[in-house]
Amino acid sequence: MENKEVKISKVRMIAYIGLLTAVFIVLGSPVLSIHTATIKIGFTFIPVVIAAILFGPWIGGAVGGLGDLLSAILFPVGAWIPGITLSNILMGIVFGLFLYKKQTWLRVLLAAVINNFGITLFLTTFWLAPITGNPYWPLLVTRIPQVCIVTAVQFVAISAIIKIKAHVILRNTVAKG
Repeated sequence: MENKEVKISKVRMIAYIGLLTAVFIVLGSPVLSIHTATIKIGFTFIPVVIAAILFGPWIGGAVGGLGDLLSAILFPVGAWIPGITLSNILMGIVFGLFLYKKQTWLRVLLAAVINNFGITLFLTTFWLAPITGNPYWPLLVTRIPQVCIVTAVQFVAISAIIKIKAHVILRNTVAKG
């Protein structure tokens, strides 16, 4: 599926970034996600993916980073860890690199695998190990089942987002045509 090039004003883009960041914060709140010292399961990836698909890797990274930082301020669950914010920025950049302008099932799968196994499993575990006092490798092993499940959930959710986006573009094109 090819992304249709749409001209958007800077003001409108900033409004979208703010809205997607707010959705990140709500989805990351303790009410809508599961938080423990070493595991966080939620759907904060959804606004990051939408930002990355619509605006590219840098905006996807900005939504991931801003969302994490503001979530830490508004809904603190332990200390703020700058490395986790960096991981969220990288997540948005990876989604943007793979999904901006062109989305295929292979690109969705690669983005989910790289984000979850590369960033979440290895890098985020690296940030969590000294904070939690757990050794890196045992902590990494305990996080593997979570990462496998989240990868599958992300693949299905992102595929659905892309399908919905395609229907919206088609409906808008038919309505204008």
